[in-house]
Amino acid sequence: MSECKNIFAILGELTEYAKQMDNDGLAAVEKLITEAKRIFVGGAGRSGFAARGFSNRLMHLGYTVYFVGEPTTPSIQEGDLLIIGSGSGNTASLVSNAKKAKEQGAKVATLTMFPENKIGSMADAAIKIPGETEKVKGKGTGSVQASGSSFEEMSWITYDAMVMDLMRITNQTSEDLFVRHANME
Repeated sequence: MSECKNIFAILGELTEYAKQMDNDGLAAVEKLITEAKRIFVGGAGRSGFAARGFSNRLMHLGYTVYFVGEPTTPSIQEGDLLIIGSGSGNTASLVSNAKKAKEQGAKVATLTMFPENKIGSMADAAIKIPGETEKVKGKGTGSVQASGSSFEEMSWITYDAMVMDLMRITNQTSEDLFVRHANME
C-alpha cells in the first residue's frame, strides 16, 4: 500500500495554519455563545457547509440554534447571537445579515481570514483563520489546495475545537450530546 501524499500535504498545511491561530478569539466567541438567548449561524458556499455542521453540534449541546436562510429560522432579536463564517469577510449576503443582526440588538461573531473587513468590523468577537481565497488575491498565505479549501477545513476544525470547550463548560459528554442526535433520518 502506498501512502496518500496529498492527505499528508493537507494535514501539514493545516498544522502550520493551526500554529498561527490565537485561542483568545475562540474564547471570546465561546463566551458569546454561553451568554446568548438563541444562536443563529450563517455562511455561504463551502464555508456554509462547515457552519451548518457547527449549528448541528450546537443543537446537540442543547442550545436553541438556527441556520440563517432556512424557512423555519425566526427573526433575530436582542439577546441573540449571529455567528458568520466568511473567508473574505465581505460576502454581500452575510454582510447584510450582520447589519440586520446589529440593528436588532443582537451580537455578531465571525470566523474569517480578514477580521478588518466588513463583517469583522461589525463583530463583537472574531476568530482569525489563516488561509487563501481567490476573492482576495495576494492577501492569503498560499495553499497546496484549491483556493479556499484550507479556510473551510480550518473553520470546521475550529468549530469542533469550540464544541470540545463548550462540552467542558456545560459539563456534557458525548453521550449527553447523542441524546439530542436526530432519530428520524
